[in-house]
Amino acid sequence: MSNRMLVDQEVAALGDLSREELAERWTKAYGHPPPKGARRDFLLRAAAWYLQASRLGGLSPDTHRMLRAATAQVKKQFAATQSGPSIAKLDVISIPMATPRRQLSPGTRLVREWNGRSHVVDVLEEGFAFEGRLHKSLTAIARQITGAHWSGPRFFGL
Repeated sequence: MSNRMLVDQEVAALGDLSREELAERWTKAYGHPPPKGARRDFLLRAAAWYLQASRLGGLSPDTHRMLRAATAQVKKQFAATQSGPSIAKLDVISIPMATPRRQLSPGTRLVREWNGRSHVVDVLEEGFAFEGRLHKSLTAIARQITGAHWSGPRFFGL
């Protein structure tokens, strides 16, 4: 049975849980209790999203970047209105789109020096070639080089 079908079955099984059981799942997933007054349907949707994101992958890096940029912009504009906010000022908050990460073209070669050694990565259509092996992400290569978790694009200066 495919991973997606298993996840679909688990999501369907969430519907049988009580509000208290869903609240426990929220606390386990997010590290704090759910908001007071959160309805069962909200907790059910949150549990389903968390389950799907953890098993099938969450938001893309571009979406994370866009959300960070939007949050920073709203905080900045909200702080500017603290001296005397008006409804009119709050209605005109604009949220700029984050600039998408530059796509690497196949054939590009990335070179990074780390601990006195040069590391070369070739960009291919199907991934990244490093030390004779194919990798799906630059992050996996950065982890192999450093032995620690790094953002691959940041490690290679992209």
